[in-house]
Amino acid sequence: MGTGNHAVVPDRTAPGEVRYLALGDSYTIGAGVNADLRWPVQLAAGLRASGVAIGEPGIIARTGWTTDELSAGIDRAAPSGSFEIVSLLIGVNNQYRGRAAEEYRTEFRTLLQRAIGFAGGHADRVVVLSIPDWGVTPFARTRNRSRIATEIGHLNQVNREETERAGAHYVDVTPQSRSAAADRSMLASDGLHPSAKMYAEWARLALPAARQAVLGHGAR
Repeated sequence: MGTGNHAVVPDRTAPGEVRYLALGDSYTIGAGVNADLRWPVQLAAGLRASGVAIGEPGIIARTGWTTDELSAGIDRAAPSGSFEIVSLLIGVNNQYRGRAAEEYRTEFRTLLQRAIGFAGGHADRVVVLSIPDWGVTPFARTRNRSRIATEIGHLNQVNREETERAGAHYVDVTPQSRSAAADRSMLASDGLHPSAKMYAEWARLALPAARQAVLGHGAR
């Protein structure tokens, strides 16, 4: 879905601050919004406002990436060290390209295990977000919206099952993503990607899980 530059944004963390790594695609790199309005950046700001000493997140993401492409991007970026929180949001381009759900399961499971590895082997430091439903956007007006919703639902069933099996946190942002059907302020100017307002809602939904992810490591 769309094109974009490969983005590897190193985390900026002072000694004693929580390190955060965000993995994903256009939704994580924030296609259509300013860098400071990406949902991981807004999530970090929310954690900071709640009393968590956290640096700016590192990001490995690119518009258009599927699960296997994210894995290859991680290989190239080779993030070092351990992170107190890792987020993962991936799969919309698997659906867009018609990839099989079982292929997605295998590749998502691998990515989830890599995320857990970056979190020092602690699954409870990992936060997975569901795939948003782009079928409600103007970009999908000539497509079968019901089919898009169904296919995304299947992939979300997969990523929820794998996340819960691994013991990581799962945040369902898909219902919120569908608010764009009636509220175009939830979309960026391209009519496809979320706006900063939508990303703020995702950050709000993810904040409780993110706090749980870091609470066991000295943050209050």
